[in-house]
Amino acid sequence: MVKIGFIVEGETEALILYSDKFRAILDELNLVSVGIINAGGNKNLLPHNILIHQNNLIKKGAETILILTDLDDDQCITKTKERITERENQIIIVAIKQIEAWFLADSILLSNLFNESFTFDYPEKENVPFDTLRALLIQFRGRGLPKKVPMALKMINSGFSIQNAANHPNCPSANYFLTKLTQCASTNPVE
Repeated sequence: MVKIGFIVEGETEALILYSDKFRAILDELNLVSVGIINAGGNKNLLPHNILIHQNNLIKKGAETILILTDLDDDQCITKTKERITERENQIIIVAIKQIEAWFLADSILLSNLFNESFTFDYPEKENVPFDTLRALLIQFRGRGLPKKVPMALKMINSGFSIQNAANHPNCPSANYFLTKLTQCASTNPVE
């Protein structure tokens, strides 16, 4: 088993990684999580702030550390990765624009929530996917959720699947995340 650690930007990312469905992915890939650290915002994902988290995960046995963050208003993925700073045995995953786009990419989840076949064509083109998702919930269910954490819990408890998001043709960041996890499962992860 390969031991991995996670550093995430915020609560939504942490909730996804703590979910039973994500734990099942790790089990299937023969990966063991040694910990999930919530950095508490992308401004806390700067090299001088991350180092203590990386060291804590390494002390727990992490062979590889995955950092999951949002693109937000950065110009491109490369700039986000440069801000965080690449390191050995570390993989940076950047959700476009924000992690909530992955919820929009899970057509099975949304179809079940809305009680009709539903596909959101371009989830990663939404500037604020949380607002889009809230508006869709109001439109189809008559009410939305006012904050990100309750929204994330609703999506996770309703069956959100990273695999479904990764299978969406226009959600490459979710696919990249699963690809990197699969690579971690091998003895020599590819950067």
